[in-house]
Amino acid sequence: MTGSLRPGTDRIRTLVVDDEWMVRSMLHTTLDAVPGIEVVAEAADGAEAVGLARRHRPDVVLMDIRMPRMDGLVATEELARLDQPPHVVVLTTFDLDEYVHAALRNGAVGFLLKDASAEEMISAVRSAARGDAMLSPRVTRRLLDKFANPEPQPQRDARARLEALTDKEREILAAVGSGLSNLEIAATLYMSEATAKTHISRLLARLHLTNRVQAAILAHQAGLLDCSPAGQPAHPTPSPAAMASPRCCP
Repeated sequence: MTGSLRPGTDRIRTLVVDDEWMVRSMLHTTLDAVPGIEVVAEAADGAEAVGLARRHRPDVVLMDIRMPRMDGLVATEELARLDQPPHVVVLTTFDLDEYVHAALRNGAVGFLLKDASAEEMISAVRSAARGDAMLSPRVTRRLLDKFANPEPQPQRDARARLEALTDKEREILAAVGSGLSNLEIAATLYMSEATAKTHISRLLARLHLTNRVQAAILAHQAGLLDCSPAGQPAHPTPSPAAMASPRCCP
């Protein structure tokens, strides 16, 4: 899915989920003060979040991980099963790899640490609403490092999944893996942003992926961004400066 606001709305409807009321209050106050963003509800645990998401149909959910009753990882998986699932950005004080991977496997499109700045939080909500990935720069670097030199068997499995793709689809997947936004993909591949979104939606469906973060990981696992036989990169990778940007994706 590439993401868009619910029909008939012009604000990013956001659900804030955290078991600490002070954190919820801080996020609510920060986001509600931003033009174009509206906090529609708060939840203190994952079970409450799923119920509120069904009722309010938010565009974006900021989701804590460690919570009573139902944690954020299970809640994210439950939200992904809704007919119109919201885009989930996982928010936690723990940047452990198992949390990152589990959150992304369960359908999250972003992962931020709670010490992120207000600007990063706002950027995460906006990026998620567009369907772009949003990861903490520290988390992004570790993910890229993890998939820079994949093990032989996972790489073979990933490459096998790409065999049925057309050249254009491989080009789109490489662009996603390079961390480009929809607008940047459109400019790079000489197409409209709407066409780029359509290509990405079809690509995700064809590969049975939930979001573009999973697509980016698959691209790295398959070595799609490695140099071509001619010695030229298959697609430009983000510069160190771009990797440090709050907007960057893996």
